[in-house]
Amino acid sequence: MYSINEVATICDVTAHTLRFYDKEGLLPFVGRNGAGNRIFSDGDLVLVKVICCMKNTGMPIKDIRTYIELLMEGDTTKETRRSIMIEHRKEVLRQMDELKKNLNIIDLKVALYDTNNIDLLREI
Repeated sequence: MYSINEVATICDVTAHTLRFYDKEGLLPFVGRNGAGNRIFSDGDLVLVKVICCMKNTGMPIKDIRTYIELLMEGDTTKETRRSIMIEHRKEVLRQMDELKKNLNIIDLKVALYDTNNIDLLREI
């Protein structure tokens, strides 16, 4: 079992972020100990990592909540959850494509600085 601080460290988020996720309904699977503190199992840790992945790749909280609610309903929602992940994957690939295009522009600009060609630097 893991404390909230241990999970925060493992997932590279703050304990405050995890409390926020809980308040937003993203952690309904997390239990509490006798003192009322959140306790995370190994399975909970895996789900928190998935939630962080979805959030880090731009999925809105409401969509993550929908995914978690479906997960909590069980195997009957597997295809719907799969569809959500497929659509999110497409969006992540689109974002990566856009980032690659922007990186190419940045690389071009750096190369122009390296050549020290003032006229070309003004054009781009």
